[in-house]
Amino acid sequence: MAGGTWRTGVAVVLMLSATVRAAEPACGLEVRTELDQLYCDLVARGEGARLPSPVDFRRNDPGVQALLLRRPAQRHGLAVPDAVAPPKTPEPNPEPNTTAATGTRPESPVEQPALQGLAPSLSDCQLAGDHIRCPERSFLLADNQPNSQLAPGVLGDENRLGLTSFEGNRQDPDAVRQYLSTAYDRYIPAMLSIGLGANTMSFTAFHNAFHTLEDGGVDFAARMEETFRLLKQDKKTLAVKARYHDDLPERLEQCQVINRNIIVCDNVRTNWVYVQEGR
Repeated sequence: MAGGTWRTGVAVVLMLSATVRAAEPACGLEVRTELDQLYCDLVARGEGARLPSPVDFRRNDPGVQALLLRRPAQRHGLAVPDAVAPPKTPEPNPEPNTTAATGTRPESPVEQPALQGLAPSLSDCQLAGDHIRCPERSFLLADNQPNSQLAPGVLGDENRLGLTSFEGNRQDPDAVRQYLSTAYDRYIPAMLSIGLGANTMSFTAFHNAFHTLEDGGVDFAARMEETFRLLKQDKKTLAVKARYHDDLPERLEQCQVINRNIIVCDNVRTNWVYVQEGR
């Protein structure tokens, strides 16, 4: 991974695009939030083919869930509730994690505790809330940006995610890890380019999505490209909040370098992206 090797970690974000599926007798979700309830109401009203599957819907943070539900809700005159995270469940006690020693990403598509070791590239840096300060540069927590702040043309067809399809052996963890590391390094800057820096998918969610889709015979790269297209389309007309919560990472050990300009942090529940100031 450019500038550092990502690790396990994580919490939420981008949806895996609309999964066309047959009508179901129930929405497939255990309702925990008002957004879950709206999702189920819309499925019952025949919007299932235009919405992500229940599993894909749950992979997203509340802000992206609200964005995905807004158009279908408007068609039926339904209000979209505020984006509120579901009640947090107690975190398991971290088990010894060999990832910290090897500097590699997890081999199994499951969520795991954040690493305990500090990345060497961040050894001289300090975490200060919405800033990460290093000796020669500083990084600021990325917010979602209004379209007026975006570069010209980024919401157009020319701005593509551009992931290549996986052609290796999915039973080879090294091949999968290298593929997903490269893909994730493209995904994070792409989300920043369209003003959704506060709604990024964690690497673990990214990893899980890859296996879920490929297990179902769906090309991960193609599905992610379609998802990116839909997000650009919605971003043209739908406003987004700058942030959907006030949580911040607690320790620099929760962070890793994506490239010279970007640091990503997570605490198993939440993903944060920090961008170099003045770049």
